[in-house]
Amino acid sequence: MKKTLIIILGVFTFLIAVAVAVPFLFKDKIAARIDREIAQSVNAKVIYDIDNVSLSLFRSFPSVSASIANLDIVGNAPFENDTLASLREFAVDFNLKSVLFDDYPTLTGVHLNGGNVYIKVLEDGTANYDITFPSEEVASEDTESNFQIGIDAMEVRDLNLVYDDRQLDYFMALGAINAKGSGEFTADVYDLPIEMEALIADITYEGISYLSNKSFKGETLLNIDMNNMKFTLGEGDFQLNDFLFGLNGFLAMPNDDIEVDVSIDGKDNEFKSILSLVPGIYSESFSTLNTSGTMDFNGTIKGVYNDVKIPSFDISLKVADGMFQYPDLPRPVKNVNINLQVKNETDNIDNTSVSIPTFNLDFGSNPISGKLFLSDLVSYTIDAALKGKLDLEELTSIFPIEGLAMKGNLDLDATAKGRYDSVAGIIPAINAKLLLANGYVKSVDYPAPIEKLNINATVQNSSGSMADFLVDLSRFGFELEGEAINGNMKIRDFDKLIWDGEIVGGVDLKKILAIFPMEDMTMEGHINADINTKGSYAALEAKNYNQLETRGSMDVSNFTYSSTDVPQGIKIAKAKAEFNPERINLTEFDSKIGESPLQATGSLSNYMDYLLGENGTLKGQLSLNSSRFNVNEWMTENASTDTASAELSVIELPKNINFSMVVAANEVLYDDMNLKEVKGTMALSDGVLSFSDASMKTMGGTIGLTGKYDPRDLTAPAFNFNLNIAELSIAEAFKSFNTIKAFAPIAQNLTGKFNSNLSFSGKLGQNMMPLLSSLDGEGILKVVETALKDSKILEGITSLTKLKDINTLQLKNISIPISIENGVMDVKPFDVKLWDYQAKVQGTAGFDGSLNYLINMQVPAGKFGSQANALLSSISGTETDENSTIPLALNLSGTYNSPKISLAGGNSMETLLANALKARVSGEAQTLQTQATDQFKAAQDSMKQALKAKSEVAQDSAKKELEKQVDVAKDKAVDEAKKLLKGFFPKSTPPAKPDTTTVKKD
Repeated sequence: MKKTLIIILGVFTFLIAVAVAVPFLFKDKIAARIDREIAQSVNAKVIYDIDNVSLSLFRSFPSVSASIANLDIVGNAPFENDTLASLREFAVDFNLKSVLFDDYPTLTGVHLNGGNVYIKVLEDGTANYDITFPSEEVASEDTESNFQIGIDAMEVRDLNLVYDDRQLDYFMALGAINAKGSGEFTADVYDLPIEMEALIADITYEGISYLSNKSFKGETLLNIDMNNMKFTLGEGDFQLNDFLFGLNGFLAMPNDDIEVDVSIDGKDNEFKSILSLVPGIYSESFSTLNTSGTMDFNGTIKGVYNDVKIPSFDISLKVADGMFQYPDLPRPVKNVNINLQVKNETDNIDNTSVSIPTFNLDFGSNPISGKLFLSDLVSYTIDAALKGKLDLEELTSIFPIEGLAMKGNLDLDATAKGRYDSVAGIIPAINAKLLLANGYVKSVDYPAPIEKLNINATVQNSSGSMADFLVDLSRFGFELEGEAINGNMKIRDFDKLIWDGEIVGGVDLKKILAIFPMEDMTMEGHINADINTKGSYAALEAKNYNQLETRGSMDVSNFTYSSTDVPQGIKIAKAKAEFNPERINLTEFDSKIGESPLQATGSLSNYMDYLLGENGTLKGQLSLNSSRFNVNEWMTENASTDTASAELSVIELPKNINFSMVVAANEVLYDDMNLKEVKGTMALSDGVLSFSDASMKTMGGTIGLTGKYDPRDLTAPAFNFNLNIAELSIAEAFKSFNTIKAFAPIAQNLTGKFNSNLSFSGKLGQNMMPLLSSLDGEGILKVVETALKDSKILEGITSLTKLKDINTLQLKNISIPISIENGVMDVKPFDVKLWDYQAKVQGTAGFDGSLNYLINMQVPAGKFGSQANALLSSISGTETDENSTIPLALNLSGTYNSPKISLAGGNSMETLLANALKARVSGEAQTLQTQATDQFKAAQDSMKQALKAKSEVAQDSAKKELEKQVDVAKDKAVDEAKKLLKGFFPKSTPPAKPDTTTVKKD
């Protein structure tokens, strides 16, 4: 017996040892299998460290569990900058035998432990989760994935999810998702017990937020019928905040339609449970809230959903004798009674009806009651009423507003009954009165209150005719430290919207914002206004602006404004505007725009159409003057004191402003250039800025400018300029213009000045600099006198030719004709005297810095020294001597800082001299240079073709970068949602051994 026990114990010990050892013995084989399946199945970059792969038999015995820590999946274009998944740990369970010995491995479990998933769908339907290879990309049968799925369990822990569907205009952000489920996933029909909890940060559809900052829990038995794509909910419990409900029924997708038959019932009939869904009430102190009353909630949704149909639905909520009170506040909200039903028995959303026969509540001793019947969303037949009296001081004792005290009596009594028909000119009969008397608002941030706040408004229409509609704001006004603002307004005729109103008074903006602070914005200053306005929307639509009587004046003094969008700030020391129906005359405007002083006068016209119409264009004539204007601080996304180091970005221009501006500035800072005596005329029209008769002094000379800046296509902003350059420093121009750095890098070693008449056009990159690969242009560069020294080109020529005295070069009276096409500058042949030798130069410079030039020189034979003398003495019976000219053709290629100097045709110097002297004897000297030129042109054509291809790639790349910038606004919304999910998208822990990191791509 003892011997048998020892044998059994030994066998058991051996099995344990094998279980521990097997994962390590077969780790490489299993990891290799994972690599192969990823490469064959996933069309994305899968980033992980092989040392973070672990295997275990005990975690999911008898399956082997493979886990990967810090796994990232990054999509390919157009999602190369989006991380689809960043997982703290991803684990899968396999049947061990199938991995080691079977042809088809069996997947039995999936586990996600911590991380973030970002699902993004573009407007065209392209989705970043579509990372499997299309079937046509599978090269052969041996690349097919043969994974078999027999999953017994799925588990998710602490996962954040953002779903951003721009095709459906649907957005969802969930945080801290925990879920688990198990079932026979390979069966056609199976039950899936599932549990889930999550924080609903935001659910938005078509710009409307339906749920935000809610916690969710759910547990149910889900029956899945894959053959019919039908998902049936069994008995289950669900919870949204403290609201408990049951959900039963099914959802099926047998074809393009979605079939729904679902019922929902509240499981907790306490008023407190539905109250937890009210924003602002469900907080950490919610558990201490005193409540009473009952609630009944139920609903059904049944039918087909597609592009033209919706399911029918019937949703009702009843609250009886509701009450709640915060324990530390003196008064409750009580007598809450609501009877709500939203119903639609058809498949047309327009037939939705809303019924609230009972609604009332008491804010302390202030009762509010009302009702609402809405028959449908077509005729909008309505029967509604709202009545209440509120003591604002008592109201704020129930709902305190931190740092704000309020007083006054608000009286509201409104009824509306009838239907709306715009064609027949019918609206509901309305009788509404709003009266606020002796209003008072006091903020702890400012010592003085807003007081004598009075509003008296009525809305009347007894007949139901649009023509009898009247809004009478007979009184509006308040006082703040002795300064008063008062106004009134009448609007009659709902169709024509005829108005007559005025506003008179002054206000200190700093005081107002101290009482009513606005986030991320500061504003100060004093405004005095005396404005009367009369008109009608009918006149506005007909563009009869002479019927829009707006007259008066507005004075602004000591105004300052800054915000997150305008961090540079705007200061207006004094401004005065006078209004009349035709225009606004700006008679005085003294300001600082950021750090730049700016004075302006002029007028604005068509302002009523611009302010009130849908497509109105604001027109104006302005005269702008500045002693020093820094353009750089307005061309960066983030203000920086170091504007020289800030990155510029594309400036979008409004298409509905048509301005003509005469500009004069003593000094303008643009990029790293300092421009003096800047003047000219600018015209902004249809989103295009035109320059005419513009001139400026800079770099020791002057630049005259005409042209256009056209950013209407933000992905390809364009420009077209004509430049008249006089006496500009060559060295300074090299430092300031990236075009000169690219096409004429020789300028860095040249002295002197140049003149030019140059026209050029192209695209701008996202940094507002010319995209060199897109440039087209034509012109002539003229240099009166210059010197070249310390140039590697000169060193190369000296080394090759052994010519004497050529370490420096003086040039005079040069005219260089150039043309640029798609970023390739073509220098047409021009004559120049290099040292004492007559020469002709031609060639090409690319936007990438590449050079290809041919220099044809006529050099006296004696300049070549002893090697030429020896050849001359060997050629007898000729008239050649040391003054005989030798045609020397040099090829210049490579880049300016790394030039390659060679003799045309690849000859050695000795061979060239011998051939040249013999050709001279035979009278064929000219033929040698012609041959060299022909060979050069062939090489030049090849270079241009290569540069053209590179130009197309560069322009396409720049366009894609700008497309990303255009999409930033939408991505900002995503970023805001990510902030709601604390810790969303953290950086993965750096691999311990970077050299072992594996990237599986394509």
